[in-house]
Amino acid sequence: MLMVLCGQTVATLLGRLYYNSGGNSKWMATITQSAGSPLLAILMLFTPPPSAGEPHQSAAKMVPIYVGLGIVIGFNNLMYSYALQYLPVSTFSLVAATQLGFNSITSRLINAQRFTVLIANSVVVLTFSTALLGIGSSSDETTSSVPRGKYLAGFILTLVASAVFALILSLLEVIFEKVVRTQTLRWVLRMQVYTNLVATVVTVTGLFASGDWKTIPGEMAAFKNGRARYVATLVGTTVSWQVMAVGTLRLIVRVSSLFANVTGTLALPLVPVFAVVLFGDKMTGIKAVAMLMAVWGFLSYVYQHYIDGRRTAAFAGNGRAAECRVCAARAGSEPYSSA
Repeated sequence: MLMVLCGQTVATLLGRLYYNSGGNSKWMATITQSAGSPLLAILMLFTPPPSAGEPHQSAAKMVPIYVGLGIVIGFNNLMYSYALQYLPVSTFSLVAATQLGFNSITSRLINAQRFTVLIANSVVVLTFSTALLGIGSSSDETTSSVPRGKYLAGFILTLVASAVFALILSLLEVIFEKVVRTQTLRWVLRMQVYTNLVATVVTVTGLFASGDWKTIPGEMAAFKNGRARYVATLVGTTVSWQVMAVGTLRLIVRVSSLFANVTGTLALPLVPVFAVVLFGDKMTGIKAVAMLMAVWGFLSYVYQHYIDGRRTAAFAGNGRAAECRVCAARAGSEPYSSA
């Protein structure tokens, strides 16, 4: 959970810093979201070897999954890069919170997740929160170099990217349940490395096909405070995204995609506060109300987990087998191997 919170907050702020300091390449910003995956191969060397009873998955079954997910992740990262350039970071983080609402729907349809009144309330409140941001876009002022005419495009791109990201999380959950059928750290790292390598190939291909690579030397030379800061910003962003991604995937495997997304939503109040201090974004009245509504939606879901926890404790107290409601919702799924 700390990996998700810290990684997401730092990566979002560094992404904004890249654009504010003179960076303009959407493809380069997209590459940072997946290019750090080879670093995880080093961690795989220190993971325990597969046990004798661990299920075996053939390459013929896994390669199409890696390629398909990698392509979708690559294009989704590109949408986030465009959106972060066109929106103030505070607005971007608030709109991106709709991931939780979208993920509630995909989790119900794909992962057989329970959809209670409290979860429905969370979805509705988050939807109204983002709608309020859209209505108040004309009054959104910031001292950062955000193209005002691109606000609506950034708003729509963030919404679409959030929906696709929610779909990716639910697909990863069902892949680990039905195909991988184990939750070891080695498989988490393997999935992350291979899908992100494909995503990186997609974005690097786009970088050269668009001719955007020709602008990189000039962009680096013109970057505020020099080339060293340019490289440090991109490297820091790359590492932060991988920290966030590994933490998210680990939570998906150990609990559920919806829980992983809820954890990411915890970063919601953090990013706008740092953005006000670091980039001069203004926390307008409309934006403050939207943030409070988003927090309300998040707390609604947290309360649902609290109720489930009380019910689990009651079952245990009555001598019945205590089972997590998240796990109970996965009726008919195959058992996992232990980590």
